[in-house]
Amino acid sequence: MPAPSRILIAGAGIGGLTAALALLRAGFAVSVFEQAPKLAEVGAGVQISANGNRVLFALGLADALAAMAWVPEGKEVRLWNTGETWPLFDLGAVSVERYGFPYLMLHRADLHSALAEAVRRLDPDCIRLGARCAGFAEDGDGVRLRLAGGESVAGAALIGADGVHSAIRQAMFGPDKPMFTGMMAWRGIIPADRLPPGLIRPAGTNWIGPGGHVIHYFLRRGELLNFVGVRERRDWTIESWTAAGTVAECLADYAGWHADVHTMIRHIETPYKWALMAREPMARWCIGRVGLLGDACHPMLPFLAQGANSAIEDGMVLTNCLKAHGRDVPAALAAYEGARRARTARLMQGSAANTDLFHNPALADGKGAARFVTENWHPDRVKARYDWIFDYDGTRELVAA
Repeated sequence: MPAPSRILIAGAGIGGLTAALALLRAGFAVSVFEQAPKLAEVGAGVQISANGNRVLFALGLADALAAMAWVPEGKEVRLWNTGETWPLFDLGAVSVERYGFPYLMLHRADLHSALAEAVRRLDPDCIRLGARCAGFAEDGDGVRLRLAGGESVAGAALIGADGVHSAIRQAMFGPDKPMFTGMMAWRGIIPADRLPPGLIRPAGTNWIGPGGHVIHYFLRRGELLNFVGVRERRDWTIESWTAAGTVAECLADYAGWHADVHTMIRHIETPYKWALMAREPMARWCIGRVGLLGDACHPMLPFLAQGANSAIEDGMVLTNCLKAHGRDVPAALAAYEGARRARTARLMQGSAANTDLFHNPALADGKGAARFVTENWHPDRVKARYDWIFDYDGTRELVAA
């Protein structure tokens, strides 16, 4: 069956650009509308596991990713105060052997740029900047997106990939109801050559402790270190990635933690902080010719490192469904939602459940911590938590409406 005329995408983040690239490669006409005046991603790291790379490689980005990524040898758990270390799982060549694709650590801006360049190679006019979506109207033959300046754009489908504060989601379902988790996060990027030699091992590291945790890993071929810290605090409730804190405040949040953690914090030029909000899985994502993607429909806590990966999967599965259903766009979007909703709900729930693993009171003393880690990071439990995630193949996923 012939494909629908044009797919409109609100939002040029990682999920929106992945969807655009997949759709363009499949022969669709695509227009992406981004409210920002220029394309830019926040200075932060992103972990792309085998399930995400399976899609990105299929979209022709293997060489671009290899040139910009850092490949960890594995993941490890360290105790907050003593630094005692336990291996979590092997990565590097093991990820390729076990799942068929690597586990890569990337600067978000690098991945974002690679996606944007690939989209523009196929259609230089695909991405429109400074184009804020103000509403939409649908009829039986299509959907019309209204931009803030008054312009109206017609298409066969509209996909809201406009993030956790999605305007498209609000127009479809009304305001969402985020719940403050009682946790806030710190992030910072550190030039690796500023750190003492040998401080950081070639692994993604998760420091766990009562009431908080820290994750760090290298980016950009090992030139940068990405730092993310989470603490249970109820006095900061702003959900923004651009609110600056101070090194002194961040250090105070990790008083009593290992000296290595303090060394990293002291080398962050400007630490940024944001409140962690939780949302329940949505009962519905798509209505007629309008659907949602990524954080617009399944925002999750960053405790499974699957937010970007799940948005990347969405983009490929959406394309598969639109290809399969031809001009029947409502059936295609219903199939897309059917294929994705249960998996992303499980990811959301698994991310939230990791709070208890990373912040458990049993981690307060060495003996209790050793028992807790031995039990909860037993290889069988690790496989149960992660194999179903990494094995997923979004290039083949398709559920009939």
